[in-house]
Amino acid sequence: MQHRRWTRATATMIASFSSIAMPHVSLLPSPSPIAFIGGGNMARSMIAGMIRQGAPSTSICVIEPIAALRDALIADFNIKAVTTATEAATDTSTWVLAVKPQVMPDVCATLPLPVQPNTPLVISIAAGITTCKLKHWLGDTCAIVRAMPNTPALLGAGVTGLFATSHTTATQRTLAEELFNSVGKTLWITEEALMDAVTAVSGSGPAYAFLLAEAMEAAAIMQGLSTANARTLVQQTLLGAARMMTELGETPAALRHRVTSPHGTTEAAIATFQENDFQALVAKAIDAATRRARALGKANDTEPT
Repeated sequence: MQHRRWTRATATMIASFSSIAMPHVSLLPSPSPIAFIGGGNMARSMIAGMIRQGAPSTSICVIEPIAALRDALIADFNIKAVTTATEAATDTSTWVLAVKPQVMPDVCATLPLPVQPNTPLVISIAAGITTCKLKHWLGDTCAIVRAMPNTPALLGAGVTGLFATSHTTATQRTLAEELFNSVGKTLWITEEALMDAVTAVSGSGPAYAFLLAEAMEAAAIMQGLSTANARTLVQQTLLGAARMMTELGETPAALRHRVTSPHGTTEAAIATFQENDFQALVAKAIDAATRRARALGKANDTEPT
């Protein structure tokens, strides 16, 4: 996922979202210094979530080579933003690697981990980079959490799959979990190989919803509705359906059956989907994404460094 392909308007929205009053106190276990390497929108979202949950801005540092991004982070969050990892606090306990996979080897080489009195936690949100490769770059005893968030985290509505290496302590796992809880929900994966499926389902999943919305909107326009009305109908329908799935405690199948009357309009549409193997097509698409994620991971593991 390319988190930096968003506009300044998106960044402003994220900063504004961070100011929304929340009814709960900080869930973050400790104000120990946390450093983000990379100041793109996923890092911004996590920083906004941390501050929203009560983390002091003085405990957060971002290492970002682009001056405009550094300036925006300082202006929006009043945090420290620097150009190199060595400028971060010497007692930094957590490093969040929020950079593109292709620059990860160089980034790992810059981390001042040997000067730490205790093993710091390293969290990677780079797609396709396995903990095996990270251990190769950082050392076998490093505490590593591999994370796969998705873009709805920009609105605090994301979901993140997490996998931890054996050297990660319970306290560090809790810290990683709460960091990503600040931008949505989290779940732990016990087998790293399953992170490929997480990538296929939730990492790429928002695009599937956007594709469905795109198709529904085009179909609505074909039926004579204006573009504006079609978009409103589709957006609110998908939003409402998502809320029903998350808030009513029923399975998607149960909800579908509830709104499908015999011989009605919904049944006619569902029958058309099923006649064209809709579920099989979705399964095929997710399998393709899973296999692609697996191939990217293997390519990164075998690439010489």
